[in-house]
Amino acid sequence: MLADIPLVQDLTPLDLAAVALLFIAWLGIGWITENPPAGKPSVSVLMKRYRREWMRQFVTRDPRIFDGNILSSLREGTAFFASACMIAIGGALALIGNTDRLRGIVQEFELEHGTTLLWELKLLVPMFFVVNAFLKFVWSHRLFGYCAIMMAAVPNETDHPMARIRAGQAGELNITAARSFNAGLRSVYFALGGLAWLAGAWALIVATAVVLFVTWRREFASNSRRVIMQSLPAPQLPDPARPPASEPGPPQP
Repeated sequence: MLADIPLVQDLTPLDLAAVALLFIAWLGIGWITENPPAGKPSVSVLMKRYRREWMRQFVTRDPRIFDGNILSSLREGTAFFASACMIAIGGALALIGNTDRLRGIVQEFELEHGTTLLWELKLLVPMFFVVNAFLKFVWSHRLFGYCAIMMAAVPNETDHPMARIRAGQAGELNITAARSFNAGLRSVYFALGGLAWLAGAWALIVATAVVLFVTWRREFASNSRRVIMQSLPAPQLPDPARPPASEPGPPQP
Protein backbone atom coordinates (compact mmCIF):
# COMPACT_ATOMS: atom_id res chain seq x y z
CA MET A 1 0.00 0.00 0.00
CA LEU A 2 2.82 2.39 0.77
CA ALA A 3 4.14 1.90 -2.76
CA ASP A 4 0.98 3.55 -4.09
CA ILE A 5 1.79 6.83 -2.32
CA PRO A 6 3.48 9.24 -4.80
CA LEU A 7 6.04 10.46 -2.29
CA VAL A 8 7.10 6.93 -1.39
CA GLN A 9 7.48 6.11 -5.07
CA ASP A 10 9.82 9.07 -5.58
CA LEU A 11 11.92 8.36 -2.50
CA THR A 12 14.64 5.83 -3.22
CA PRO A 13 16.47 3.75 -0.59
CA LEU A 14 19.50 5.96 -1.23
CA ASP A 15 17.43 9.06 -0.39
CA LEU A 16 16.27 7.50 2.86
CA ALA A 17 19.82 6.44 3.74
CA ALA A 18 21.16 9.93 2.99
CA VAL A 19 18.55 11.63 5.15
CA ALA A 20 19.13 9.12 7.96
CA LEU A 21 22.88 9.78 7.73
CA LEU A 22 22.24 13.52 8.00
CA PHE A 23 20.27 13.18 11.23
CA ILE A 24 22.61 10.59 12.71
CA ALA A 25 25.60 12.82 12.02
CA TRP A 26 23.82 15.81 13.57
CA LEU A 27 22.87 13.93 16.74
CA GLY A 28 26.22 12.16 16.94
CA ILE A 29 28.45 15.22 16.68
CA GLY A 30 26.24 17.04 19.16
CA TRP A 31 26.55 14.23 21.69
CA ILE A 32 30.30 13.75 21.30
CA THR A 33 30.89 17.51 21.50
CA GLU A 34 29.16 17.71 24.89
CA ASN A 35 30.41 14.28 26.07
CA PRO A 36 33.90 13.96 24.59
CA PRO A 37 36.30 11.12 25.33
CA ALA A 38 38.40 11.50 28.46
CA GLY A 39 41.58 13.38 27.71
CA LYS A 40 40.24 14.70 24.37
CA PRO A 41 37.90 17.56 25.35
CA SER A 42 36.09 19.62 22.77
CA VAL A 43 36.36 23.39 22.54
CA SER A 44 32.86 23.69 24.00
CA VAL A 45 33.87 21.67 27.07
CA LEU A 46 37.16 23.53 27.49
CA MET A 47 35.38 26.88 27.39
CA LYS A 48 33.32 25.83 30.42
CA ARG A 49 36.45 26.23 32.54
CA TYR A 50 37.08 29.72 31.19
CA ARG A 51 33.48 30.74 31.78
CA ARG A 52 33.76 29.67 35.42
CA GLU A 53 37.12 31.43 35.66
CA TRP A 54 35.49 34.55 34.23
CA MET A 55 32.96 34.57 37.06
CA ARG A 56 35.69 34.04 39.65
CA GLN A 57 37.53 37.09 38.34
CA PHE A 58 34.26 38.99 38.06
CA VAL A 59 33.84 38.99 41.86
CA THR A 60 36.98 41.06 42.44
CA ARG A 61 36.89 43.21 39.30
CA ASP A 62 36.13 46.87 39.89
CA PRO A 63 34.33 48.33 38.04
CA ARG A 64 32.32 45.51 36.50
CA ILE A 65 31.27 47.39 33.37
CA PHE A 66 33.68 45.30 31.29
CA ASP A 67 31.81 42.11 32.20
CA GLY A 68 28.47 43.68 31.36
CA ASN A 69 29.76 44.67 27.93
CA ILE A 70 30.94 41.13 27.23
CA LEU A 71 27.57 39.70 28.18
CA SER A 72 25.79 42.28 26.03
CA SER A 73 27.88 41.23 23.02
CA LEU A 74 26.96 37.58 23.66
CA ARG A 75 23.27 38.46 23.75
CA GLU A 76 23.59 40.50 20.57
CA GLY A 77 25.10 37.49 18.83
CA THR A 78 22.22 35.22 19.82
CA ALA A 79 19.69 37.87 18.78
CA PHE A 80 21.38 38.25 15.38
CA PHE A 81 21.30 34.52 14.65
CA ALA A 82 17.71 34.21 15.88
CA SER A 83 16.67 37.01 13.52
CA ALA A 84 18.56 35.41 10.64
CA CYS A 85 16.80 32.11 11.31
CA MET A 86 13.41 33.82 11.24
CA ILE A 87 14.23 35.27 7.82
CA ALA A 88 15.38 31.85 6.60
CA ILE A 89 12.17 30.23 7.87
CA GLY A 90 10.12 32.82 5.99
CA GLY A 91 12.11 32.19 2.82
CA ALA A 92 11.66 28.42 3.12
CA LEU A 93 7.92 28.80 3.63
CA ALA A 94 7.74 30.99 0.54
CA LEU A 95 9.60 28.37 -1.51
CA ILE A 96 7.40 25.58 -0.22
CA GLY A 97 4.39 27.54 -1.42
CA ASN A 98 5.93 27.98 -4.89
CA THR A 99 8.15 25.01 -5.72
CA ASP A 100 7.66 25.46 -9.48
CA ARG A 101 10.25 28.24 -9.54
CA LEU A 102 12.72 26.09 -7.64
CA ARG A 103 12.11 23.13 -9.96
CA GLY A 104 12.77 25.38 -12.95
CA ILE A 105 16.13 26.43 -11.53
CA VAL A 106 17.06 22.83 -10.78
CA GLN A 107 16.08 21.70 -14.27
CA GLU A 108 18.41 24.29 -15.77
CA PHE A 109 21.27 22.55 -13.98
CA GLU A 110 19.93 19.19 -15.22
CA LEU A 111 19.53 17.87 -11.70
CA GLU A 112 17.08 15.12 -10.75
CA HIS A 113 13.35 15.61 -11.07
CA GLY A 114 10.51 14.74 -8.74
CA THR A 115 6.99 15.55 -7.69
CA THR A 116 6.00 18.78 -5.99
CA LEU A 117 5.53 16.87 -2.74
CA LEU A 118 9.08 15.56 -2.93
CA TRP A 119 10.50 19.04 -3.47
CA GLU A 120 8.52 20.28 -0.48
CA LEU A 121 9.98 17.47 1.62
CA LYS A 122 13.48 18.38 0.48
CA LEU A 123 12.85 21.92 1.72
CA LEU A 124 11.31 20.76 4.99
CA VAL A 125 14.49 18.93 6.03
CA PRO A 126 16.74 22.04 6.15
CA MET A 127 13.78 24.01 7.49
CA PHE A 128 13.64 21.59 10.44
CA PHE A 129 17.24 22.41 11.32
CA VAL A 130 16.64 26.15 10.94
CA VAL A 131 13.60 26.01 13.24
CA ASN A 132 15.60 24.03 15.79
CA ALA A 133 18.39 26.59 15.56
CA PHE A 134 15.91 29.43 16.08
CA LEU A 135 14.55 27.81 19.25
CA LYS A 136 18.08 27.21 20.56
CA PHE A 137 19.15 30.80 19.90
CA VAL A 138 16.03 32.23 21.55
CA TRP A 139 16.56 30.08 24.64
CA SER A 140 20.25 30.99 24.71
CA HIS A 141 19.36 34.68 24.54
CA ARG A 142 17.02 34.28 27.48
CA LEU A 143 19.58 32.34 29.53
CA PHE A 144 22.19 35.04 28.95
CA GLY A 145 19.58 37.43 30.31
CA TYR A 146 19.23 35.26 33.43
CA CYS A 147 23.01 35.27 33.72
CA ALA A 148 23.04 39.08 33.57
CA ILE A 149 20.52 39.27 36.41
CA MET A 150 22.51 36.78 38.47
CA MET A 151 25.68 38.79 37.88
CA ALA A 152 23.90 41.93 39.03
CA ALA A 153 22.95 40.06 42.20
CA VAL A 154 26.62 39.47 43.11
CA PRO A 155 27.39 41.69 46.16
CA ASN A 156 29.96 44.43 45.70
CA GLU A 157 31.85 43.30 48.80
CA THR A 158 34.29 40.63 47.67
CA ASP A 159 34.31 39.03 51.14
CA HIS A 160 30.52 38.77 51.27
CA PRO A 161 29.53 35.12 51.89
CA MET A 162 27.15 35.13 48.89
CA ALA A 163 29.51 36.80 46.41
CA ARG A 164 31.20 33.69 45.06
CA ILE A 165 28.03 31.62 45.33
CA ARG A 166 26.11 34.06 43.13
CA ALA A 167 29.06 34.29 40.74
CA GLY A 168 29.15 30.50 40.50
CA GLN A 169 25.44 30.43 39.68
CA ALA A 170 25.98 33.04 36.99
CA GLY A 171 28.79 30.93 35.55
CA GLU A 172 26.59 27.84 35.29
CA LEU A 173 23.83 29.84 33.59
CA ASN A 174 26.44 31.21 31.19
CA ILE A 175 27.58 27.67 30.39
CA THR A 176 24.01 26.50 29.77
CA ALA A 177 23.36 29.48 27.49
CA ALA A 178 26.53 28.76 25.54
CA ARG A 179 25.51 25.11 25.15
CA SER A 180 22.23 26.17 23.52
CA PHE A 181 24.06 28.67 21.33
CA ASN A 182 26.50 26.02 20.12
CA ALA A 183 23.63 23.63 19.41
CA GLY A 184 21.97 26.35 17.34
CA LEU A 185 25.13 26.86 15.30
CA ARG A 186 25.40 23.13 14.62
CA SER A 187 21.81 23.12 13.39
CA VAL A 188 22.64 25.97 11.01
CA TYR A 189 25.60 24.01 9.64
CA PHE A 190 23.47 20.94 9.02
CA ALA A 191 20.67 23.03 7.52
CA LEU A 192 23.15 24.20 4.89
CA GLY A 193 24.20 20.61 4.33
CA GLY A 194 20.57 19.54 4.05
CA LEU A 195 20.05 21.90 1.12
CA ALA A 196 22.32 19.64 -0.91
CA TRP A 197 19.47 17.12 -1.11
CA LEU A 198 18.00 19.35 -3.82
CA ALA A 199 20.86 18.09 -6.00
CA GLY A 200 20.26 14.45 -5.14
CA ALA A 201 21.00 11.82 -2.51
CA TRP A 202 24.72 11.58 -3.29
CA ALA A 203 25.09 15.33 -2.98
CA LEU A 204 23.42 15.13 0.45
CA ILE A 205 25.78 12.37 1.57
CA VAL A 206 28.84 14.36 0.47
CA ALA A 207 27.53 17.55 2.09
CA THR A 208 26.81 15.69 5.34
CA ALA A 209 30.36 14.32 5.39
CA VAL A 210 31.81 17.80 4.77
CA VAL A 211 29.70 19.44 7.48
CA LEU A 212 30.52 16.65 9.92
CA PHE A 213 34.25 16.98 9.26
CA VAL A 214 34.22 20.78 9.57
CA THR A 215 32.24 20.63 12.80
CA TRP A 216 34.48 17.93 14.27
CA ARG A 217 37.66 19.76 13.27
CA ARG A 218 36.57 23.02 14.87
CA GLU A 219 35.82 21.24 18.13
CA PHE A 220 38.70 18.77 18.32
CA ALA A 221 41.52 19.68 15.91
CA SER A 222 41.52 23.44 15.33
CA ASN A 223 44.24 25.97 16.02
CA SER A 224 41.92 27.77 18.42
CA ARG A 225 41.62 24.58 20.48
CA ARG A 226 45.42 24.36 20.79
CA VAL A 227 45.50 27.93 22.07
CA ILE A 228 42.67 27.28 24.54
CA MET A 229 44.46 24.18 25.86
CA GLN A 230 47.40 26.30 27.01
CA SER A 231 47.35 27.15 30.75
CA LEU A 232 43.88 25.79 31.37
CA PRO A 233 42.14 27.02 34.53
CA ALA A 234 41.75 24.30 37.12
CA PRO A 235 38.32 22.63 37.00
CA GLN A 236 35.94 23.46 39.84
CA LEU A 237 33.55 20.56 39.18
CA PRO A 238 33.97 17.09 37.66
CA ASP A 239 35.01 18.01 34.16
CA PRO A 240 35.31 15.85 31.01
CA ALA A 241 38.32 17.98 30.09
CA ARG A 242 40.31 16.26 32.84
CA PRO A 243 42.24 13.31 31.37
CA PRO A 244 42.47 9.92 33.10
CA ALA A 245 44.90 9.65 36.00
CA SER A 246 47.24 7.53 33.88
CA GLU A 247 47.74 10.36 31.42
CA PRO A 248 49.58 13.63 32.04
CA GLY A 249 47.33 16.63 32.56
CA PRO A 250 47.30 19.73 30.41
CA PRO A 251 49.96 22.36 31.10
CA GLN A 252 49.19 24.67 34.00
CA PRO A 253 50.54 28.19 34.46
